[in-house]
Amino acid sequence: MSKLGVGVLASGRGTNFESLARVLKRQAIDAEIRVLIVNLPDALALRRAKSLEIPSLVINHKDYKSRASFEQRLIQELTTHDVRLVCLAGFMRILSPVFVKHYPNQIMNIHPSLLPAFTGLQGMQVHRAVIESGTKVTGCTVHFVTEDVDAGPIIVQRAIPVRESDTPESLAVRVLLEEHQAYPEAVRLFCENRLKVEGRRVQVLG
Repeated sequence: MSKLGVGVLASGRGTNFESLARVLKRQAIDAEIRVLIVNLPDALALRRAKSLEIPSLVINHKDYKSRASFEQRLIQELTTHDVRLVCLAGFMRILSPVFVKHYPNQIMNIHPSLLPAFTGLQGMQVHRAVIESGTKVTGCTVHFVTEDVDAGPIIVQRAIPVRESDTPESLAVRVLLEEHQAYPEAVRLFCENRLKVEGRRVQVLG
């Protein structure tokens, strides 16, 4: 029986991509990353894919006249690689309703906060906002992607305390370690058909 095909979309460093790829290779998870697609030609994620011997390519959104044509190219490439689960790993493009509907409950994203807190922010913005707010607990969230940004059904969350000594940079490091645990867990549950979406909630079966 062939493994579930996973496609990763990224724009930057690709640390979550690399972590997910390594976990899928060494653990008994019935999935494999078939392709990494980046939208920026200088994305460091490409180097990680090369070292991991995972097929990768650049589909630069600037080369397309519309978001629709760009996303159609993404779909074409994901289909070519028989991708059934799309994982966003620092992909800095908002996906259209057309793309989301093409992969219903088959697109995951990871966000560096405990959603629904601190939505609409990216990267270091999130950690800075967490510290400025006085929040005592933060973490990360893996969720299904819907038409509303950072509002899809939550699959996995991992929490850590915010220390008095934390800076946005130190908090980012500790949250990233949790992201590297949470994303593979969400993919594993998906592969085991243990995720049942009911409205805005995800029930984990078994």
